[in-house]
Amino acid sequence: MVRKPAVAGQFYPGTEKDLKEKIEDCFTHELGPGSIPQEVGDKRDIKGLVSPHAGYVYSGPVAAHSYKALVEDGIPETVMILGPNHHGMGAGIAVGDENYQTPLGTAEIDQGMVNSLADDLIQLDNVAHQREHSLEVQIPFLQYFSDSFKIVPICYNKQDFNTAEKVGKKIREVTEGKDTAIIASTDFSHYVLKDTAEKKDKKAIDRILANDPKVLFDRVQKENISMCGYAPVVSMMIGSRGTEGKLLKYATSGDVVNQKEVVGYGAISFK
Repeated sequence: MVRKPAVAGQFYPGTEKDLKEKIEDCFTHELGPGSIPQEVGDKRDIKGLVSPHAGYVYSGPVAAHSYKALVEDGIPETVMILGPNHHGMGAGIAVGDENYQTPLGTAEIDQGMVNSLADDLIQLDNVAHQREHSLEVQIPFLQYFSDSFKIVPICYNKQDFNTAEKVGKKIREVTEGKDTAIIASTDFSHYVLKDTAEKKDKKAIDRILANDPKVLFDRVQKENISMCGYAPVVSMMIGSRGTEGKLLKYATSGDVVNQKEVVGYGAISFK
């Protein structure tokens, strides 16, 4: 079964040629890392990433920092992608088992890992994935460099800490001994003044870098930080076994276009 792209031609270009050119532009953009990786590395130290999921014109250059780090470190056999459910469709925590199609090809599901994850907590449910962009927009960045990886997409309709923690522990159990990296897809502050976004987002990012998922969750709630994928980040931090967080890039949509109210984007690696 194949999941057709939901946001091709909207969040990113809808043709192979235009999409490849846009990805290249994200890497060479003034807000991007400045260069396109020329080869895939083989170190495999990176266990987790945080990457944004807005339209490529806004967040693509920041996302490129995450993918430059991953590509140079080595693309794993399986990439687990965790993202928020923006549409409210489907299960509270939904793992999909449909291959994801984009203009760059089809990313195959790691069926064995999906089967190991699926239970009463992480339900097998493709409905939750049908319209969701937070997972889809990550995949072309990987496909540009490789067609040999598999994916495990998990969509979060529930974002309480206990659920996020349980999902993280389940991921940790299922990925034991496997060549896996976990991508947490999130944007940070939404539609606030640029200064406000930068101040609030720093408070969240500091807790991610400190590998402190509970305080991150509490701070997002207490400070009213409108970060849309905080539970996926919590699960990534717990599930990835990473201990060393590194901020690769932070920017806002206001750094791309002149806006009074902006959305914040962060790229973070975990080793």
